Parts: sequence; C-alpha cells; structure tokens
Amino acid sequence: MRNKKYFHRMFFLSLLIAANTFGSVKESPAAGAAKPGDRVCCRTVKLGCNEPFRDIKNSQFSHGLDHDCPALELCNRLDRQESVIKSSRRWPVLLCDAVIASYPGLAVYDTNKASWNYELGVVLGAMWKVWLKTDDPEYYNYIKKNIDYFITGGGEIKTYDFKKFRLDDIAPGRVLLDLYSKTGDEKYKAAAETLRKQLSEQPRTKDGGFWHKEIYPHQMWLDGLYMAEPFYAEYAKMFNEPKDYNDILMQFTLMYKHSLDPKTGLLYHGWDESKTQKWANPKTGDSPSFWGRSIGWYLMGLVDVLDYFPENNPGRKELISILQKECRALWSFRDKKTNLWYLILDKPSEAGNYLEASSSAMFCYVFAKGANKGYLNKKYFNYAHIIFKGIEQNLIKTGKDGLPELINTISSAGLGGKPYRDGSFEYYAGEPKRTNDFKGLGPLISASLELEQPPAGLKKGNGKVVGLDYYFNHEMKKDKSGKEVQYHYIWEDTANSGYSELGSVIKNLGAEIEELHTAPSLTGLKKFSIYIIVDPDTPMENPHPNYIDDASIKNIVDWVKAGGVLALFANDKGNCEFEHLNKLAGSFGIHFNEDSRNDVVGKNYDMGRFNNLPEIPLFKGVKNIYLKEISTLKVAYPAKPLLTDKGDVIMAASKFGKGYVFAVGDPWLYNEYINNRKLPAEFENEKAAVNLFTWLLGKAKKIF
Repeated sequence: MRNKKYFHRMFFLSLLIAANTFGSVKESPAAGAAKPGDRVCCRTVKLGCNEPFRDIKNSQFSHGLDHDCPALELCNRLDRQESVIKSSRRWPVLLCDAVIASYPGLAVYDTNKASWNYELGVVLGAMWKVWLKTDDPEYYNYIKKNIDYFITGGGEIKTYDFKKFRLDDIAPGRVLLDLYSKTGDEKYKAAAETLRKQLSEQPRTKDGGFWHKEIYPHQMWLDGLYMAEPFYAEYAKMFNEPKDYNDILMQFTLMYKHSLDPKTGLLYHGWDESKTQKWANPKTGDSPSFWGRSIGWYLMGLVDVLDYFPENNPGRKELISILQKECRALWSFRDKKTNLWYLILDKPSEAGNYLEASSSAMFCYVFAKGANKGYLNKKYFNYAHIIFKGIEQNLIKTGKDGLPELINTISSAGLGGKPYRDGSFEYYAGEPKRTNDFKGLGPLISASLELEQPPAGLKKGNGKVVGLDYYFNHEMKKDKSGKEVQYHYIWEDTANSGYSELGSVIKNLGAEIEELHTAPSLTGLKKFSIYIIVDPDTPMENPHPNYIDDASIKNIVDWVKAGGVLALFANDKGNCEFEHLNKLAGSFGIHFNEDSRNDVVGKNYDMGRFNNLPEIPLFKGVKNIYLKEISTLKVAYPAKPLLTDKGDVIMAASKFGKGYVFAVGDPWLYNEYINNRKLPAEFENEKAAVNLFTWLLGKAKKIF
C-alpha cells in the first residue's frame, strides 16, 4: 500500500489549493518544470503536476519518507495564488484512491459476505469514468478484478439469483457492458444478456411498471429507476433494440405520476399499487416520506438514460421536462446555510434529521451533468459548485492515511420486509450511518468529474451539430436476431469498429451529433456545422455502393464555400473507394495517393507511431499518436500539409471560401484506437481527437 505520510501530505495540500473551490485555476510554468525525457512523479502527473521527479534512492513509483515528492514544493508558492495542480482533477483521483484504500480487495463491506449487488455498479461505474480520464491502470485493474470475481468464464454470475427478480442486481450490468466494449470478452456479454433476460421476465404492475423485487409485489420504488433503466437503455443502444426505449420512458413516467406530491413537487420513496402495505397511503399507495437518496436514485437514472435515449424519440422531451421540474423543486428544499440536503427533505428541524451525504452528492451530480448536457439552465452548474463546496466543508474529513473520508451516508433503507420498515421519519433517522459508503462515494466521484467540464453554453460546440455520413459508408451485417443493421464507423457502433467514443468526445465539447442517411443535399447539409465522411464503400464492402457523385460533390463544395467544415477520413489501398472520393477532395486541393503506409505487425505499436508533431492546435499537449495502414496525401493550392513524416503528407487542411476541410488517409479515431482499449498508455489519440474537434468547432460557423 502507498506510503501513508505521502497521502496525508498530498491531501492536506489539496485542501489548501484553490481555497476549497472548484473554480478555474490559472496555470503557470513551475520553476523546475519537467523537460522532455524527465521522469515524473506517477501520482502528481495524475493530479496535473508536471514537476520533474527527483529520485533520491527509491524507484519511480515509490514515495518513501526519504522521498520529497516535488508537488510538495507547491506549498512554498501558494502566496503566488497559482498552482500547477488543477483542483478539478484532484477530487476524482483522491476519491478513487480512497475507495481502493478503504476496500483494497473487493468493493464490498464484508469480504466474507461478498455478493453481486448494486453498489458494485455505483462505485465501479464511477471509477470507470475516472479511468477513462486518467488511463491509470490501477483503476482499470481494480474494476476488472471486482467484476471477474463474480463472472465465470462462461458468463454466469456467482451469487446472483435470477428468480428473485431484484432490480438492484441489474445495476452492475453497466460495468459488464463497459468491459465487453473494451475487451470483447464474450463472458461479459453473456452475463449482460442474463440481466437483460431478467428485465424481459420481470413482474410488472397492471400499468406496466417493474416490481422492485419479487418479494415486494405490486411495488415500484424510486431506487429501481437507477438500478435498471440506464443498463436497459445502454443495452438497447449497444445491441440495436430500439423498441425498448418506449418501455424505459414508461417506467420513468409511471413512477413520476404515482409518486409525485403536487404540493411540494417532491417524490415519495415508494408506491404500492395494491395499497395493502402498512406504509402505503390508503388513497394514493404512496409511502409517507421524502427520502432524499431515493429521489437521487431516480434523477441519476434519468440523467444517465438520456445518454442513450434517441434524440428523435418524442419521449425525450418528457424526460427532460421531469428532470427540470424535479431539480427546480429540490433546490428550494436545500439547507440554505450549507447548500446541502437533509436525510428527509421536508423536515430539516426534526430532531434526529441530519445533512446526508449520498443525496447531496447525487443532486450535485445531476445538477452538473444536467447543465453540461444542456438539459438544465447553466445556473445549475453553478449550483453544483456550491453543493460540492458544502460537501467538502461539512461532510469530508481527512482519514488516518491522509485520504478523504465521506461521512453521514445512511447505510441502507427500504420499505416493508423483515423487520418491517414503515417508511416513517423515525425509521429513516434510526438507520445507521456509514463512512466511505459506496452510495456516497460513487455519486461524488461522478459529480467531481462533471465539474471538470465547462457549463453548457460556454463550450466550443454549443449550438453546433456534427453530422456523420451513413450513405457513402453503408456496411451492413446481421445482428443476433438476424436483422440487417448498419455498422462500421457510425455513432451507434460501440464495438472496436465504431465511432461511439468519438461521438462522446464531440458531445462533451457541447456539440450535438447526427447522421445523414442520404446523399448530401444542400438542405441536408444545412443543419451541420461539421460534416464527416469516413471510408466510402468499395464493392467488396457493399455489393451496391453509393458513390460520391457529381451532384453530391457540388452540394458539398457549395456548403463548404458558405462556411461548412468538412472532415475526410479515408483508408489505405484496397479498403476505400478512392476514385470518387478524390474527385471531391480534389475540389479543395487534396488527393489521396491510394497507397498503404504504416503496416503494423501484431502488437508492434511503434510501427504506427508519429512523435515528431508540429506545434499546431491539433497536437497541443500531444506527444505520440497512432495511425496504421494509411493512405498518404498530395496537396495543391489552397491545401496545406498539417503533418508530414519522411517526405509523406499524413494530414492536410484547406481553407476554402468561408469554410475549411481537414483530411487524413485513415479512419483513425474509431473505438479501437481512439483511446487505450488496445494502445499503450503513451499514445494520445483521444487527446488529439479532443484537440481536433475543439479546433474544427472553433472554425465552424452557422450555415446559411
């Protein structure tokens, strides 16, 4: 385990930096900043520090008492009110480290009673997002170790009982889908299919709502919307089951209708269709209390489902409307002194009530993500900052090893059962609290990540749409049901061959993503600020390819001339239709040479490395990128090379009229190689992708 003194000093330092806020921190070059080739401290790199690592006598990754971690020198510079450690980065890392330090083996409270349960999904799902940001193998290995403990080689889930129909058991399925997307290991898919089968057979109320569990007949709980629906939606998107979205919508709208209190706008924890439970209101069937965490579960489920819910489904607006109304109601019930929420929301002065950590963290996450995605007014992003500061000041303590400890999380709560839980204030207030509870840490990690993002309206892509061609690239395959579906370099494809990760990059920049299923007309292009064409089909890929014809070329050229930004991602010889693509590219002074360079053998990734990168926005902060089996380019006026290597033009751009064109002879940013699914950590394709689309969105104008 890491040296405790190191953690204590680092966490104490982090509390001093940025005056306990997530506000933006001005960066300045630190004295003695690392030079190319310097070794840097593993843990301070993750916190944003670029100080040189001065190895006294320990290895690169140790922090003994005789090792002066260079980040500690920042203490002497605080009077300059500047820091090379970004405050928004410290919390995701510190909180994940607190999870691993508190639960070093498995993410369970008692290893003797380890079981498949929803809390795995809560905390490991949050840690997965931090891993995507940091590429820290410690996080990935911890996640995979925990899931693999329960998943057999054949995809069976140990300790899971299908016949109990517990919605809680569905929640970790999201991590199964993450691991399947990354590894392609069929055992994760098989386990996820089992959970999806449970939803198909889950008992329902008369109007179609999922029972919370088989032992709780006729009951819907707010908790269940988080437990089941995000997995349900992600599975529907991953495996092309669009009919499920209407069922997902129905679960949210039914629960909202049945649990809503019209006077306060708040939601009751549970609803009993039969109205026979002792806790149920004999007229409405509702439980008696507004338990904060239950509302947090519902809203986290809703805001996460929207990641997958189709833009063109009319129910999407209804979900966003529910989110807006509930967040508006919640804000009025906060404690105005701390900007946190009490265990039972509407009884702040009741003896035994207390500021509860998990609900406050959940609301912080929902507010921040809702604002980042544009579902909520951007003022909610500011509210999220205030909430996080309240949590930091009132609910976080420094543990004995220097890591944060989140206090005041109610350990468990429910309705009915044995012993019977009557849903009263006294019941909730009498439940024990737990420090560093997964139900608090998971949402707080997720909230801290959202707070790294600028609020909606301040991003480069705000109000802009990035369109992806689905017409010239139109490869088909049969899904598991035998239905023909499109795949390969499209937004929906989450396998290695897809562009789903690039879509996430673009959406995180504030832009929307759409697709164009027809030949590009001026009307069709009009809504796009950026239009991407990837790897047009050859007859080998599509027996009836849609070639880029003269009419399409004219429309695209006119659109670029008016201010559109065109991105051309080709492929190497034999894998791309070049004749018609070059007619289009030639309009802008760009020609694909129909060759194949960087043929990579096996895992010899150095064969695809480019590290002599020019100082342009595309490569800001990027040292290594990876491209394999690419076509080189030839350029003529008005095009110019962006990246050259050994006399070859690898990337080019063309200023044309009011618009712009970017070209590379490779699909490049597809899922397999955009991040570190397969690539070693030193390759920074994802950072280059962020740079590329930040740059292109900055050039993009509103068309016509």
